[in-house]
Amino acid sequence: MSTFTTTDGTEIHFIDWGTGRPVVFSHGWPLSGEAWADQMRLVGEDGFRAIAHDRRGHGRSGNGWTGHHMDTYADDLAQLLEHLDLHDVVLVGHSTGGGEVTRYLGRHGTGRVSKAVLLGAVPPLMLQTDANPGGLPREVFDAIRDGVETDRAQFYADLAVPFYGANRDGNTVSEGVRRDFWRLSMQAGLKAAYDCIAQFSETDFTEDLKKIDIPVLVAHGDDDQIVPIGAAGLRSAELLKNATLRVYPGAPHGLAGDFKEAFNADLLAFINA
Repeated sequence: MSTFTTTDGTEIHFIDWGTGRPVVFSHGWPLSGEAWADQMRLVGEDGFRAIAHDRRGHGRSGNGWTGHHMDTYADDLAQLLEHLDLHDVVLVGHSTGGGEVTRYLGRHGTGRVSKAVLLGAVPPLMLQTDANPGGLPREVFDAIRDGVETDRAQFYADLAVPFYGANRDGNTVSEGVRRDFWRLSMQAGLKAAYDCIAQFSETDFTEDLKKIDIPVLVAHGDDDQIVPIGAAGLRSAELLKNATLRVYPGAPHGLAGDFKEAFNADLLAFINA
């Protein structure tokens, strides 16, 4: 098992497969690096080095009381890249992981990174405000907090349905995939999962996006019920200096089946370009 210890004493677990140019994956809430297993194998077999860490409080990483803040997540990612002495990195982030990648680039710069991928990512801001009328009302996130606090096991089981669009006609996501979402979610610490809700919903990444000058693939499903595309992917593509936007018609937040295959092809094409 590969781990390193951050400057505040938190042990971070990571998976490190293959050799070659590094592709580093940041996972969504409340999952772990395992959520990227398919894509890690994909890029590993294509000659890249695939790395994915478990965010603090998630998966097999340290489950402490403090530090569940977007700046800290970005600093943990920075320390991972420094620990492994990685350069010419492709950063890939899904959902909250896309926020982590964006804050890393805004906070630590692009010295070690040459490209980034934001998949169904939360930037620039999920919360509805006067300046962000297309965001989601605070009540949406209060309901998530209530679900995690009251009965997180049932909440995660229920969340898997809209996450994969299983409530849409014609959706073919398997029960096994939904159960695996529950399995990974239940590995997240309660305090970490609860605190992270404010981080993915209330963090404003607008200025971070404006600083990024490397090529960024922005990939988003137009039927994403968790992070709606209008205030997220479409807006991020507008704010980035060098963005390629890829919209998947009918795709939900969590990609499976044909949607996953379409993203996998775009991911390989982008990192190989």
